[in-house]
Amino acid sequence: MNRLPYPREACGIFGIFGHAEAATLTYLGIYALQHRGQESAGIVASDGQRLRQHRALGLVNDVFRQENLQRLAGYAAIGHVRYSTMGTKSLANAQPTKVDYLHGSLAVCHNGNIVNALRLRAELERRGSIFSSSSDSEIVVHLIAHDESNDRLVAIPNALARLEGAYSILFLEENRLIAARDPHGWRPLVLGTLDRAVVVASETCAFDLVGAKYERDVEPGEVVEISAAGVRSHKPFEPLKRTAMCVFELVYFSRPDSYIFGRGVHAARKALGTELAREEDPELNADMVIAVPDSSNSAALGYAEESRLPFELGIIRSHYIGRTFIEPEQRIRAFGTRLKYNPVQDLIRGKSLVVVDDSIVRGTTSRKIIDLIRNAGAAEIHLRISCPPWRWPCYYGIDTPTREELIGSRLEVDEIGRYIGVDSIHYLSLEGLRRAVGGDVMTESEVGARFCSACFTGDYPTAIYEQYAKDMMAPRLFEDKMF
Repeated sequence: MNRLPYPREACGIFGIFGHAEAATLTYLGIYALQHRGQESAGIVASDGQRLRQHRALGLVNDVFRQENLQRLAGYAAIGHVRYSTMGTKSLANAQPTKVDYLHGSLAVCHNGNIVNALRLRAELERRGSIFSSSSDSEIVVHLIAHDESNDRLVAIPNALARLEGAYSILFLEENRLIAARDPHGWRPLVLGTLDRAVVVASETCAFDLVGAKYERDVEPGEVVEISAAGVRSHKPFEPLKRTAMCVFELVYFSRPDSYIFGRGVHAARKALGTELAREEDPELNADMVIAVPDSSNSAALGYAEESRLPFELGIIRSHYIGRTFIEPEQRIRAFGTRLKYNPVQDLIRGKSLVVVDDSIVRGTTSRKIIDLIRNAGAAEIHLRISCPPWRWPCYYGIDTPTREELIGSRLEVDEIGRYIGVDSIHYLSLEGLRRAVGGDVMTESEVGARFCSACFTGDYPTAIYEQYAKDMMAPRLFEDKMF
């Protein structure tokens, strides 16, 4: 299995209905969501008569050229950027998925992970379904195709009711766009307007690029129908007493300029840093605060403001790293880390540093970064993590290691500090995390009932994850799993 040393983002989806330049705006929308997936990109557009598709492996800017977008004529479109949570990296698994069947054409794109996907797929295969990909999104299409109802607004909720796990999902017909979010609400999905058009996206940063206005979140368990008749909300599922919005979206995944789950992401991350500083050892005597860029910048600012220490750009991150590079024949120590990060030696030499990072997964990358800072002459390094220790894997749309590979599940905090090579280490407490996420609106108990923090606590919102973990160890369907 090819695993990365850090968690990979959930996929990104964007849809628009009622605009003459639907495909171009969808291109811009998924471009803004590129941070949520870098393996493939795709768009399906409708002109009211037929659905047209273009998708390929690669980044958005590489996949689409002007001639591609010109062939995607129409007033409605959906788009997707992907990374593998279910299935392998291949063109067949790129989304949106488009099919033609008895009741017409349908395209679908999905952000999340269906934890009972393998069991549903086995059931559908026994009923005669033939799959062209290993993506769990194709399972949804087959469930809809098997439904006896001719009304998609009946068939789609019926199909979604069979799913266990996370889905923020878009469906495109010739004359209608349908958006839905699972009853737990794991992944974000926001609704907006652009002149007379209606837009849907994983994050509001996509709205900002196309000039759309944020209206509201699609609610957990809601199905939104968008057509020439306007926007209609359907709520086919019983509301849950406990939702499970992914708290790690606020800690790490979403862009800091986005607004999701009722919070500005930058503000939430600054609050994480503020709480981290409030938990600090009063005896700590440091010269400055630096961040491991870029996802930790907001938390480091919050820490610096609360602790009244200067915030400095002690590490510079390269933003021009391609997906491949040529490594020199003479081995350079920690070459991959040096390619991405470089410490500002004149600034940190001889200084006592508070280094703020958002999380530690295996610890290997953190160890290399600390080595770089130490070799640049730092006198002391005090590592501060703006979330609790990550001890449990995620089964709901984040590509994380097994529990045995997570350093937080194997070692105590002081042992992690010794492994990474820092003078001290402190993780934000779960209570501090909940205070930061809740802000002035929610109590800690309300945050606990609204957000999923299973990666820190092991308290999974669904019981099926245990069987899912067993299923994914079976090689029958996926030999090259990305889990």
